[in-house]
Amino acid sequence: MATTVGEAFRQFKTNLEITSLQESTTSTRQTNVRDSVARDFVVLETFLTGSYRRNTMIAPLNTADIDVFVVLDPKYYAAGNQSSLLTSVMTTLKKEYPTTPRIKPDGQAVTVTFSDFKVDVVPGFYRTGGGFLIPDANMTRWLATDPKKHVELWSASNKAHEGALVPLIKMLKCWNRQRGGRFRSFHIEVLVRDVLAGVTITDYPSGARFVFDKMRSKVWYKVADPAGYNDDVAPYLLRADADKMIADLDHAYRSALVAEHNLNRGLTKNAIESWRFIFGDQFPAYG
Repeated sequence: MATTVGEAFRQFKTNLEITSLQESTTSTRQTNVRDSVARDFVVLETFLTGSYRRNTMIAPLNTADIDVFVVLDPKYYAAGNQSSLLTSVMTTLKKEYPTTPRIKPDGQAVTVTFSDFKVDVVPGFYRTGGGFLIPDANMTRWLATDPKKHVELWSASNKAHEGALVPLIKMLKCWNRQRGGRFRSFHIEVLVRDVLAGVTITDYPSGARFVFDKMRSKVWYKVADPAGYNDDVAPYLLRADADKMIADLDHAYRSALVAEHNLNRGLTKNAIESWRFIFGDQFPAYG
């Protein structure tokens, strides 16, 4: 419950944070996954990656995917063995977690669905020249990426915004989940980071309204991986999907304008209700 818009956004920010207990659980899970894979493979390195390491993962944890990156010895690499590698990793994980009902390859990872949250185990290799290669079984190819570089870039951008960028990304990801998750996680992060480049975030309400507005014109254009590995982070987009995304962004932008108008008229309750309509139940109610 909140009685001011500022207080509501502060509570909203807190509601989206992963707790220290959950962080401990993910760390333990990473160790267990590494140990299980290392029984059948030569493992050079493992690390947590994805939105968890970029600090952009949002609560509740049971709706999230934790990415565990497993760097393997290059002897397991072959030009066309993306699918067979994922199958081999899946077989190994099933031996470690025989009672876990859902362990399956999912394009670029093996997804293990635990009772509390999912873990995506991403096998990969060190790449000549830097970064890593990961399998893309759907396209029978190897993808170049560098999740460690992404962490560095996001950290630097968040620092440039005096710590306000990451919370705002989380808020937009909450909105996206509220709207059915049309945007993939990394895509929306890159878009938010991109539209806010060179912009000062004065507060979260105006920041959210600004992002909803500016993202509308970005959906249809390619947005390059900030780490420099490809020119489009959203090759999954179809025209119908993009049109729906733009419509959702437009609706959120107009609702944000209503919220700001209500606040300017002194209608704080109405303003908070408008923001709650945009972001869903994790945004506090008035009171």
